[in-house]
Amino acid sequence: MKKLFSPILTIIALTLALSSCDKETVVAPLTIPTTYESANFATTAATQIGVGKRVVSITNEAKKGRKATAKVSADSLNYWFTTGSPNLKTINTAYLTGRFEGATGWFAEIAKASGTTYTPSATITGNGGAFGGYLFDENGLEIEQLIEKGQFGSVLYNHATTLLSSKITAETVDQVVAIFGANPTFPNTPTASKTAQPDLYMSNYAARRDKNDGKGLYTQMKNAFLKLQAAVKAGSDYDKDRDAAVADVKLTWEKVNAATIINYCHAVITTMSQTTTTDAQKGSALHAYGECVGFTHGWRTISASQKKITDAQIDEVLDLLNAPATGTPTSYKFVTEPVTQLPKLTQIITKLKGIYGFTDAEIEDFKSNWVSVQGR
Repeated sequence: MKKLFSPILTIIALTLALSSCDKETVVAPLTIPTTYESANFATTAATQIGVGKRVVSITNEAKKGRKATAKVSADSLNYWFTTGSPNLKTINTAYLTGRFEGATGWFAEIAKASGTTYTPSATITGNGGAFGGYLFDENGLEIEQLIEKGQFGSVLYNHATTLLSSKITAETVDQVVAIFGANPTFPNTPTASKTAQPDLYMSNYAARRDKNDGKGLYTQMKNAFLKLQAAVKAGSDYDKDRDAAVADVKLTWEKVNAATIINYCHAVITTMSQTTTTDAQKGSALHAYGECVGFTHGWRTISASQKKITDAQIDEVLDLLNAPATGTPTSYKFVTEPVTQLPKLTQIITKLKGIYGFTDAEIEDFKSNWVSVQGR
């Protein structure tokens, strides 16, 4: 016997089914607070705060060589690189660790250059030394910047990507904020006299690149962290928001790095385009140039899935900087032959502008250290 179904009952059943689906898929928009909430930040991010302090300690040892009478200890550099938990070596990229260590590594080279003086010249002699207030190797490369700013990418950012690649909890967000160099107050200044908790590491440079108008890279990073924290606390219904926030954190971090390279390229161009320059100005220009090399090197070999720039593009930038990933640098040429060399820095600015989609206005803004301009 055939069963007959009432059309009315069928309509009711379909309506109930559709209603049930709607209830399962409709989720209220994520509510994002305007302040970062973490009463236990110092505890939950203690490990990452320690990592940052060891980067500072290794940098301080390298900085001793800025005085011609002081020697840098390779053993001390290695101590700060291999002490603590986790130690810097275990979270560094294998590539940069390889550049640090060994008889011809940067630790050995900076120690060898220290304790004497140096004059940039097309004729390479000696092991380098102090010049214009900074320490350079015989090729005019400031290895201190390779060690410090290299680790901003190879240690700090690399560690952040590891944290963000596992299950993300509220504690994880605190840890990534700390390794970026920020804190729950997000003061937008690295100036200790302006706040009890200044921005450090890459967060310091984010503040420098931000006009404090609510639109800049520092604000973008803060907003990404606020969204990430809110999404994680709100639960699995907001996983898409969480993933979008993670992507924003990583890309904005990378943009801060690129914008800072652009800033230092501008600085070298401005200084070395003058008709005459003092040794102090030449030393300052080579220092700014060394920052460019360090910030670039640090992102080399970080997983392609974790960054927008490719290693091939990084190598192109390093080649334009006369500091190839493999080969002998000719850094001194930026102060001995500025007319022919400075156009390379303009090419780098153009290349990074294209990779990250920076506007002409942003490129112009990146010339300035807005913390100094605004007295923040």
